[in-house]
Amino acid sequence: QVQLVESGGGLVQPGGSLRLSCAASGFTLDYAVIGWFRQVPGKEREGVSVITRSGGSTYYTDSVKGRFTISRDNQKNTVYLQMNALKPEDTAVYYCATSTTRGIALSRYLSSTMYHYWGQGTQVTVSS
Repeated sequence: QVQLVESGGGLVQPGGSLRLSCAASGFTLDYAVIGWFRQVPGKEREGVSVITRSGGSTYYTDSVKGRFTISRDNQKNTVYLQMNALKPEDTAVYYCATSTTRGIALSRYLSSTMYHYWGQGTQVTVSS
C-alpha cells in the first residue's frame, strides 16, 4: 500500500522559513515523480513544485520561484520543500502526491489530475 505523510507545517511570521517533509512508504522514490500542492478555502488545489525520480529536474510555479526549493532523499524515501521568505499569500494546506505517469512534460505534473496518491496535508500559516 502507498502512503504519504507530510510534516513540518506551522505558524511563521512573514519572511520566515519552514521545511516541509513528505515521507513515503509502499514504493521507492526513485520510481516516482513527487509534487507539492497547496489549497486554500474557496480555491482549487494549486501545484507548487515537482521533482523527477532522479532529482535532476525540478519545476516551480511562478509565485514561489527563488523562494522555495524542492529536493529528495531516495534512501530515506523522503521529499522536502524548503520554503524561505514566506508571505501571507503562501498560507494554505500543503499536500504531497506521487505520480507514475511517464512521457509528459515536467510542467504538466503541476496538474493535480496527474496524481493518484496523496498525503493528508500539513497546515502552513504565514501571519504576523
